[in-house]
Amino acid sequence: MKVKPEEVKYIAKLAKLKFTDEEVDKLTNEFEAILSHFEAIDNFDLEDVSLDEFDKVNTEFRKDVVEVFEDKKKLFQNVKSMRDTSIEVPKVVE
Repeated sequence: MKVKPEEVKYIAKLAKLKFTDEEVDKLTNEFEAILSHFEAIDNFDLEDVSLDEFDKVNTEFRKDVVEVFEDKKKLFQNVKSMRDTSIEVPKVVE
């Protein structure tokens, strides 16, 4: 599938990213490679595959056990900003 540089620039704009012309060319080639992989997957013959069955081997999950983490200093060591006992994060909604 052919990807145009204008499409890459449009996607970048939606993601609020800016790229140089060289980066746009590189990303255009990378998008084309990714889409060619999807085209190859699309060509697989899945006629004999039943989507209603699943692997019965991995159906057991770990037990959900509540544990109290006592070392609060270690827990919050990588936090940039705290307000009282809460982690303060930047605003993400405009």
